[in-house]
Amino acid sequence: MSDALTRQETPLAAREAAILDFEKQWWSLAGTKEGEIRERFDLSAPRYYQLLNALIDTPEAMAYDPLLVKRLRRQRETRQRERSARRLGVQITV
Repeated sequence: MSDALTRQETPLAAREAAILDFEKQWWSLAGTKEGEIRERFDLSAPRYYQLLNALIDTPEAMAYDPLLVKRLRRQRETRQRERSARRLGVQITV
């Protein structure tokens, strides 16, 4: 299924779609990620990440861009495991 067709069929709000699109390409922008978040979405970085984390758990986000959502979920799970290991004083080897 093409990106254009997938995006037309999903019921994401424009802001949610914009957040996912931003996550897909933020690294190619000239400014800092936090600066771009503030400028594009008028959000603080912590609030943006709260919204992003809730968004990637929705079936609508998965339908919109499954590869991106799966990658973001994996990254989140890795960070959570690393934080837990640090709290417990356990060394994680990858």
